[in-house]
Amino acid sequence: MHTSNPPHEYKLSRRALLVASAGAALAPSIIRAKEHQMTPKAFVYTEVAISVPFDKAPWPTINDEIKKQPGFLNKTWLHGHGTGSIGGFYSFDSLENARSFVTGYFPTEPRSFGVAHNTRVFDAAIVREASEDLGAVHYGADPKAKPGAFVYTELQFSQPFENFDWRSRNSQLKQVPGLQSKIWLSGLSTHTLGGFDAFDTVEHALDYAINQFPEVARNLDAAFYTRVFDATTTEVASRQMQSPFYL
Repeated sequence: MHTSNPPHEYKLSRRALLVASAGAALAPSIIRAKEHQMTPKAFVYTEVAISVPFDKAPWPTINDEIKKQPGFLNKTWLHGHGTGSIGGFYSFDSLENARSFVTGYFPTEPRSFGVAHNTRVFDAAIVREASEDLGAVHYGADPKAKPGAFVYTELQFSQPFENFDWRSRNSQLKQVPGLQSKIWLSGLSTHTLGGFDAFDTVEHALDYAINQFPEVARNLDAAFYTRVFDATTTEVASRQMQSPFYL
C-alpha cells in the first residue's frame, strides 16, 4: 500500500508546534531565572545637599550614566519635600557592586555641583521576609497604587536584623494611615535599623515622619534621621530607571 508523504505545509505546522511546545515548557524556568536575577541583594540611599526644582535637575543625563554602572537594577528618584534636595533609592545585584557605586561613581555627581552628599548601603537579602510582609514592591509585590510620597528613616541604633522583632513592629505598621509598602533597611557593617516607606499622600508621610516615628525612637532612647520626599515630581524620571513603584 502506497502512503503519500505529508504535504510541506503540514511539516512546517508540526515543526512550529514542536517549537512552541518546547518554548512553553521552558517559559516557567525562564521566568524564575529572570526573577532570581532581578532580586536585589543591596540597597543604596543617596541625598545631595542641593536645593533645586526637580525639572531643573539634569536627570536624563544622570540616568544614562547610572544605567552603565555594574550591577545596577533600578532607581527611584527622590526630591525633598520642603528642601528641594535631590537623591535616590537604588537596587543592586550585589553588595560589592553597591559599595563600588557609592565609593566610585556616585561622588562624581555632587562633586560636579560643588556640594556635599550622603550615601548608605544596606543588605537587601536579610530584610526580604520582613519587607515582603509589608508589600515591598522591590521583591515582586504589585504596587496597588502610585505613591504620593516616600519617607526615609534611620535610627542611631545598632542591632543585627536577625535579632530584631520585626513581626511585632510590622503589626503596628500595618495600622499606619496611608502606608502603602515598606522596605526594611539594615545598615551594611553598622546594623542600623531603618526603612524606605511609600505613602499615599505627603500629608500622611509627614504625620508619620514628624509625629509617629519620633515616638518609636524615643522608646528606644535613640537619635534618628528622617526625610520626606514628594513622589509626584519624580515619577517620569523614576519610570525611566525601572522603579518598581511604577511597574
